[in-house]
Amino acid sequence: MNYRYLGNTGLLVSEISIGCEGFSGNHCQNTKMLLDMAEENGINYFDLYTSNPEIRSSVGNALLGRREKFIIQSHICSIWKNGQYKRTRDIKEVKEGFQEMLSLLQTEYIDVGMIHYVDSMQDWEDILKGPVLQYALELKKNGSIRHIGLSSHNPHVAMEAVKSGYIEVLMFSVNPCYDLQPASEDIEELWKDENYKEPLVNMNPERQELYETCQRLGVGITVMKAFGGGDLLDETLSPAGKALTSNQCLHYALTRPAVATVLVGAHTEDELKTSISYEDASDEEKDYALAFASFPNISWKGHCMYCSHCAPCPKHIDIASVTKFLNLTKAQRELPETVREHYMVLKHHAGECIQCGACETRCPFDVAIIENMKSAENIFGL
Repeated sequence: MNYRYLGNTGLLVSEISIGCEGFSGNHCQNTKMLLDMAEENGINYFDLYTSNPEIRSSVGNALLGRREKFIIQSHICSIWKNGQYKRTRDIKEVKEGFQEMLSLLQTEYIDVGMIHYVDSMQDWEDILKGPVLQYALELKKNGSIRHIGLSSHNPHVAMEAVKSGYIEVLMFSVNPCYDLQPASEDIEELWKDENYKEPLVNMNPERQELYETCQRLGVGITVMKAFGGGDLLDETLSPAGKALTSNQCLHYALTRPAVATVLVGAHTEDELKTSISYEDASDEEKDYALAFASFPNISWKGHCMYCSHCAPCPKHIDIASVTKFLNLTKAQRELPETVREHYMVLKHHAGECIQCGACETRCPFDVAIIENMKSAENIFGL
């Protein structure tokens, strides 16, 4: 298992982690099975958005004697009321729900406390100015949570939250179909067939800027819906008009800026095994570029996917890294010092480009690589 730092939190997390969707299976017997399998394979991170007390209790029991082996991301504002899940901003309900969660999980703290499901700007402004954020800050101060996170499907809202300085971890939906959709306060827009009837071309700029801003600010991204609820794995359901493999979906998410881990939904042992097998997959099995280039309903023409099909460069320039640093700079409309430092330590720089064009002949997305190298040389000075 490979591990990555979760932004600036200092937490070292497995790049494959678990979402809680499968914990309820077999009368919650799946919980222990999945956590046993996770531990055996080096997975140390999981998300628990559900407020179902039966599931929370099963997680608490499964963690007995090994709490420190797992980093828990669990959700503030997700409660159980009248026998069902409820998202709430009522501070009394929020506090009661959080204390119940600690009790059921049989733990004194949560590693990442997620402010749950914030998809509208009004909701974020209410949280920012109201008691929910203050409660999260209190929980962090007293050690009940170690870091404050926020879950969202809306890049506009997520950007405002990240730029506030309060949010250390962002849980966000990342996959090659959603990344082409504009911001919306209605999550259902991401799934609607009608939004894919006309060909979609290139990544939504707000989403790209969000990932790059998280990278710059040190906000770690934990990915949800990497498989689009499974739709991307089925040609008859995929909005792209063509199925992807789980390895391709995982690799796409893990190559986005700031992404630390992908939360995979697993209802069975075989489903979790499939996701874990990413760690041993070949470069060819992970490669999503040619599949993306052949999508009948979606075009990524002109957009660098950091797939490295442009390699090898005769001057040994890491073209994908140079382009990533160039895009980070363009997104901020300035040259951040951290980006400059990362660029400078590259063994070879854009100014060494001899404009042979070999890279452009190999690029599946017709990216103007030579122009990018010229821009990078102008911006970074070498």
